[in-house]
Amino acid sequence: MSAATPVGPSRPTSVASGRTGGAARVGRFGTAPSRGTATAVLTVVGIVFAVPLAALVQFTFRQGTDDGLTVAHWAAIVDPVNAFTYQPVFDGLGASLLIAVITVGIVLFVLLSAQIITALRYPKLRRVLEFVCIVPITVPVVVLVVGFIPVYQVVSRVFGSGAWTLAFAIGIVTLPFAFRPIAAAITATDMTVLSEAARSLGASWWTVTWRVLLPNLRRGITAACFLTITVVLGEYTLAAFLSRTTFQTALVLVQQTDPYVAAIFSVAALLFGFVLLVVIGRIGTGRRAGRHRTVRTTRVKESA
Repeated sequence: MSAATPVGPSRPTSVASGRTGGAARVGRFGTAPSRGTATAVLTVVGIVFAVPLAALVQFTFRQGTDDGLTVAHWAAIVDPVNAFTYQPVFDGLGASLLIAVITVGIVLFVLLSAQIITALRYPKLRRVLEFVCIVPITVPVVVLVVGFIPVYQVVSRVFGSGAWTLAFAIGIVTLPFAFRPIAAAITATDMTVLSEAARSLGASWWTVTWRVLLPNLRRGITAACFLTITVVLGEYTLAAFLSRTTFQTALVLVQQTDPYVAAIFSVAALLFGFVLLVVIGRIGTGRRAGRHRTVRTTRVKESA
């Protein structure tokens, strides 16, 4: 006789582990790299990035063609005697920072608003907005300049020929870089549910946007602003063809007479970008840590 089969509800069997009971686990595709492999990959990547940066920093301390090192190049920047020589760099840096502020304003007030309105009211137009924002990255900047030249002839007559007017052109170039972080944050947030819940509690649209939606999109917005600033500080083609003085064009001008100072300012720009990246990471990490502390405090009070 065959063994009796037990009657009753059967317990699910986990596919991945073969154990009975509990929810079935989905098997993983492939295997995670070992600690040694991960360490080796990170070491190679770190060396690839560190060697050029170390060479650039070492060049700023080089003394002529010999192997000696000196800090005279760094001290020359703050020397009043060289103020006239290095003034174009400071003027270009100030112009680039002003352009960055205006471009970030364009991203926040135009691109961010368009993405929020599209996500809440017109979700079918999301693909159209994405296509419009991604197109500038597919067109070479030199080709864009050819189209900007007749436009900027009108801009110069209306607004003048100040360097700040480059924000209108650079704002278009930064669209692909600023669009993606905000779009990722919107995708990860159920904005429709949040806005409807806030509206059902009597909140106005201004309150919904300022106190509900924007805090949830904060990390994506910060990343978009960071990318916008880096694009502005590194943009050379538009400024050169449109005859505007920015940080990059000033570096090229000063490099013809003193290449060491140009390298010093390049190192400073890299450090500035690194600090911005750390600030973005701290904002996101601090927000999650604060949320977790609030949840733990609430649970402790409820259990007490």
